[in-house]
Amino acid sequence: MRVKNSFNNTTLTFLSNLINIIVGFIAQKIFINILGTEYLGINGLFTNIISMLGIVELGIGSAIIYNLYKPIIENDKETIKSLMSFYKKAYNLISIIIFILGIIIMPFLPLFIKEVNVDVNLNLVYLLFIADIICSYILSYKRSILYACQKNYIIDIIHMTYIVVLNIVQLIVLYITKNYYLYLTVKILCRLIENIVITLIVNRKYPYLVEKNINKLSPDIEKDIFKKIKALFFHKIGGFFVKGTDNIIISTFIGITQVGYYSNYYMIFHAIETLFGKAITALTPSVGDMLVTETQQKKYDIFKKVRFINFWIACFCGISILLIMDSFITIWLGKEYILGQLVLIVLVFNFYQKMMRNSYSTFKEAAGIFYEDRFVPIVESILNIILSIILIKPFGLAGVFMGTIISGLALWCYSYPKYVYKKIFFRSYKDYIKETIGYILLFIVISIVSLVVSSMFIFENIWIRFIKNVIISAIIPNIMIIIIFYKTDNFKYYKDLVFNIIKHRKK
Repeated sequence: MRVKNSFNNTTLTFLSNLINIIVGFIAQKIFINILGTEYLGINGLFTNIISMLGIVELGIGSAIIYNLYKPIIENDKETIKSLMSFYKKAYNLISIIIFILGIIIMPFLPLFIKEVNVDVNLNLVYLLFIADIICSYILSYKRSILYACQKNYIIDIIHMTYIVVLNIVQLIVLYITKNYYLYLTVKILCRLIENIVITLIVNRKYPYLVEKNINKLSPDIEKDIFKKIKALFFHKIGGFFVKGTDNIIISTFIGITQVGYYSNYYMIFHAIETLFGKAITALTPSVGDMLVTETQQKKYDIFKKVRFINFWIACFCGISILLIMDSFITIWLGKEYILGQLVLIVLVFNFYQKMMRNSYSTFKEAAGIFYEDRFVPIVESILNIILSIILIKPFGLAGVFMGTIISGLALWCYSYPKYVYKKIFFRSYKDYIKETIGYILLFIVISIVSLVVSSMFIFENIWIRFIKNVIISAIIPNIMIIIIFYKTDNFKYYKDLVFNIIKHRKK
């Protein structure tokens, strides 16, 4: 049953993400055609500000889901009811706090918006964004039991339907009325309907959750929840300031239109991270079990295999974006939406280092290392903001992401060598530096070779140019990786794995 659930979850999650991406690209194209780039910039800016308010959640959902595993296995309905009741109260309180903080921030909105020329009341738009995040918490706590029971595929099916229906209705409303307020209101209503549908399904599958007699949550479980929340607090804060402040800085120092242009690029990078990043992070439960049962050498061997396939994915995806992005943006939106080559190069390198984090983070999180490096995300976030603001003057938009890359050294130079290499594998800093820099240099070399090969074939027709770059990005990086790693144990492991799967399917 566990294998079946895992297969269903993985398949539906991938399919759901793929459909979301396709629908998202179509919707963004139509949105820009009807309302323009400035409205897209407002969307990106307010989404960043609202995600800042989401810090209030503090990882309560993850802590609750973790504590649901045991009572679900033991069929302890009373404890499950107590946990769900606690979760409901927590999310109701979070909704109130988010509303209050959102209202407090409202007078300061002009500080984040350098220049804007749109025919809407920005305060009203902002209130609609607040209403949307509050509705995302209303009744959403019920989905936690589906996650804990490994029935994510149910949520994915509903969410996939929600995304398709939402975008269709939004675009119809937008096409008929050209009204941005109604466009946002549709999202709020669809969000509520999605949560209501999930709640009805959960109530039907687990009818004891609607019972009124609920015991007080065990002090031990409550203590464990708050302990995990404290450990995740700094990581949540740091994570937001590293990932969620780019649009705010761009809007404040450059302008809201540039936020709109960057939003198109962000959508592509985020789509690829979502599709391929989970291939690594999904290994966390298995890695956690392995860290308890295997020898130090075995742990390190598995890590090297995970890091190798992580590198292959990051290298292939990064170089593909580098080669294809300009022609894809031209076909999708138009040539005027292309950002400079320097911006693209910096974004691709930032993408590479974010993707490569997955293998290290998977082992660090599986080992339960949160408390030890709790201040590192804060240091990283402070460096990110300061460096982005300093570098934005000489380098423009590219400077924002240069700051993000440099601030990431807090993890690469401290957390990963100390808490992954030293603590988990008992390896030396010298090994870490040699292996990490080796992969970075390899990525740079393969990128340069791919760009040189691409520049050898010049075509005026944008579609032929796009197809040419797709072919080159599919061949050059993969062939070079195969040639370089062909004789290594890591490559042989995955080659044998693929052959065994093919052989098994033929039987």
